[in-house]
Amino acid sequence: MSDMALEFVRIDCPYCGESFETQVDLSAGSQSYVEDCAVCCRPIEIALRVSEEGELLGVETRTDRE
Repeated sequence: MSDMALEFVRIDCPYCGESFETQVDLSAGSQSYVEDCAVCCRPIEIALRVSEEGELLGVETRTDRE
């Protein structure tokens, strides 16, 4: 695995629809966590899919109600 496990990704808020960039940590592998939208401040559930080699495979966002 690379020493650079941090990566910037652009996500769309499922509440307000605005797009913003956030930093993700790939060192922990696939994971889900909550981060507030940089625009409307609502809690977004972010799910990362990470390969065994530490490569980002996908990012999904959803509201806390889904």
